[in-house]
Amino acid sequence: MTAHPAPGILHTREGQRLADTDAAAWRQWGPYLSERQWATVREDYSADGDAWRYFPHDHARSRAYRWGEDGLAGFCDKAQQWCLGIALWNERDPFLKERLFGLTNAEGNHGEDVKELYFYLDGVPSHAYQKMLYKYPHAAFPYAQLTEENARRGLNDREYEILDTGVFAEDRYFDVTVEYAKHTPDDILMRVTVENRGAERASLRVLPQIWSRNTWAWTGTPPRSMLSLEGDQVRASYFDRPDLVVSAWGPREVEWLFCNNETNLPRLTGEPAEGPFKDGINDYVVRGAREAIRRDFGSKAAAHFAVELEGGAKTVVYLRLAPTNALSVDADAVFAERIAEADAFYAALQEKIAEPDARLVQRQALAGLLWSKQLYYFEVNRWLDGDPAQPTPPAQRQRIRNGHWRHLLNFDIVSMPDKWEYPWYASWDLAFQAVAYALIDPGFAKQQLLLLVKDRFMHPNGQLPAYEWNFEDANPPVHAWATWHVYLQDKSLTGVGDRVFLERVFHKLLLNFSWWINRKDTEGRNIFQGGFLGLDNIALFDRSAPLPEGYHLDQADGTAWMAAYALDLMRIALELAKENPVYVDLGVKFFEHFLHIAGAINHSDDREDGLWDEQDEFFYDVLHKADGSAEPLRLRSIVGLIPLFAVQVLEQREHEGLPGLGGRLRGFLRQRPDLARLVSRWTEPGQGNRFLLSLLRGHRTKLLLKRMLDDQEFLSEYGIRSLSKAHEQQPFEMRQADGNLLSARYQPAESDSRLYGGNSNWRGPLWMPINYMLIESLHEFHRYYADSFSVEYPSGSGYLANLEEVADGLSQRLTRLFLKDADGKRPSMVDYPQLQNDPRSRDLVLFHEYFHGENGRGLGASHQTGWSALVALLLQPRR
Repeated sequence: MTAHPAPGILHTREGQRLADTDAAAWRQWGPYLSERQWATVREDYSADGDAWRYFPHDHARSRAYRWGEDGLAGFCDKAQQWCLGIALWNERDPFLKERLFGLTNAEGNHGEDVKELYFYLDGVPSHAYQKMLYKYPHAAFPYAQLTEENARRGLNDREYEILDTGVFAEDRYFDVTVEYAKHTPDDILMRVTVENRGAERASLRVLPQIWSRNTWAWTGTPPRSMLSLEGDQVRASYFDRPDLVVSAWGPREVEWLFCNNETNLPRLTGEPAEGPFKDGINDYVVRGAREAIRRDFGSKAAAHFAVELEGGAKTVVYLRLAPTNALSVDADAVFAERIAEADAFYAALQEKIAEPDARLVQRQALAGLLWSKQLYYFEVNRWLDGDPAQPTPPAQRQRIRNGHWRHLLNFDIVSMPDKWEYPWYASWDLAFQAVAYALIDPGFAKQQLLLLVKDRFMHPNGQLPAYEWNFEDANPPVHAWATWHVYLQDKSLTGVGDRVFLERVFHKLLLNFSWWINRKDTEGRNIFQGGFLGLDNIALFDRSAPLPEGYHLDQADGTAWMAAYALDLMRIALELAKENPVYVDLGVKFFEHFLHIAGAINHSDDREDGLWDEQDEFFYDVLHKADGSAEPLRLRSIVGLIPLFAVQVLEQREHEGLPGLGGRLRGFLRQRPDLARLVSRWTEPGQGNRFLLSLLRGHRTKLLLKRMLDDQEFLSEYGIRSLSKAHEQQPFEMRQADGNLLSARYQPAESDSRLYGGNSNWRGPLWMPINYMLIESLHEFHRYYADSFSVEYPSGSGYLANLEEVADGLSQRLTRLFLKDADGKRPSMVDYPQLQNDPRSRDLVLFHEYFHGENGRGLGASHQTGWSALVALLLQPRR
């Protein structure tokens, strides 16, 4: 059972704020801007679907977006009618720093990669307080150097990062700390603290900005928003909303600059058009182009401050967006109050976490999660056909992607894996994010899980959308698992189970389960295919690509995920049956379905086509060929460990307390004793008359754990690797029918395969969500076996541990990634020596997408605060 929130958070001001009658009003504003709207699928209107090339970073400052906005340290309302952000200029760069820079998929030697230094430091669920830090160099930002050096490097080289350029040497940079505090739900204060970390005087332009999302260029309606100067303030007028007033103050007199959030056609296409354009403020500040701005009105405005700071000095700039009738406030007093509330909230949450460093890591992990909420606006039907006020998109686009998802219309605040590399939702990422969110905000967690099963998201055929690059792909079916965990966390916090939430999700997941049965079990054998299932690069070939005629691939992970899915739905049905006995029938249905899948994956008595390999004592994918033969793909990867996820303990009060349940279950087992004998300890009650439902009996569990806990195979100092280390010296190879030799070897860091493109790599590194689910599964096994079941941990060590001890040991290995070691260094931050050696920066933590299989170094997306935020749960004491 997962870690639960501390009930004490409900009694804090922030906890009360979330439950107040105006809770929705407090959530109206938040950090809902992406850090990269350019090069997203939503903004791609090309004929070939190359989103990275169609809308490059160089266009972002000059080109109006269709579906959203981006900005540095952004904050906005839920519809992005008004957006706040910060722009900076060190008087050396070729353009303003308004958004984060990174390399595209083709430019990076390991795929897309943000090339900046920034950190999410704090936040609360209502966003009454948020804080982040951006590090900006005195010298010109090395755009060309980063691009050219990464282009020179190959797949076997390390990535060239911003710290490698030397631009931050001798601390010649600014620390720019951006904070937001709400005086009231619609009275927003921004505080920008700039500190010169270097020893020499340095100049900086600081420009807090406000702008409106362009809603008028695409359809001609509604009328454009307006920002107009009135005295020393700016009035913000939107056609159907009350006016707001913007004020700004700082160390110098403010200079207000205006332009329009519209595309600069003369710059991008050479077509004539009348400005000022989106990049007008940039052109005025950087090039002195007075004709590029207005001084009186526009749809984008900046408060321009020119500051000079001696070495070690700091200055503060403020911006306030408030109702027209708002009274004056003491901004610093508001910030102090909100910071105190945030401190009280986390003190209540962390009351049983003894180590200060663990509390710091957990708080930053949750801060990153909170900062990664974004408005996701995408109407596929309109995107495919084009807007009435714009040219018709190329016809080829209809066949590139998402043509079968015309029903999808999203206009919601959604938890994203990351705001730069993954500024879009992915169904299984979001499930893990929801479980982490439930630690501090179960209401938002439930809302996120409900989103994906809404008609605007879920396909009419029952499929959940995977991610915007291809909604058609199949992500692992973890939605039921997440729903159950969020339900338990919410119940633990409030004392009341939200059965309405549980029932709403359950009914839609019935459709999704049927989609999996009908689409991914090609022969009706309860053996599933699924496709790549999120595991980029784990296989020899793209498991989503069509195989030659007569071939198909039975997947150990796809089949195990479906067994776990059946158990999760059974668990939910039995919970609902406590108040409505009708759900007993569905509980029994999923019990039966689980047993059929379990029999298929393990070999039942009348078949020899399961996925358990007796030779290697491991689960493998099996390739079925046109001649009727079948070949196990003996690549030892986490694919073969996922069957451990399908485990559920059924308590006596459940199988005996629900009318008709026990008799129905026993009746089925009398009819199919082969299934019960093979996979379930149903006839062997455990402590307290519990029964275990699992894909594995005790013997095979020990065999699988022996490999998993072997430090020469899966066990690392920092968790469970995604590929056995045995493949380091002995790569797995297979020759295709066309003679092409495929090979996969253990690679603890970045992959040398571009199988799926990008920087994803499951050929050795550690992934937080898979490790987290393994730990949860071990706890569930221990709930049945207690101390009667022990294994060597590590394998071959001679030390016997029960499964709870193993789970706790794995948790410690994972949290060790982020915590300071004996030398005061964090393994995941080993690539940031300048920060780790700086007493003022060593407490800055990044939550990477995955981690080096040997030394724990952070890899992939550096701010993948989605599923890596699960570390917050591992740091929370279990109850």
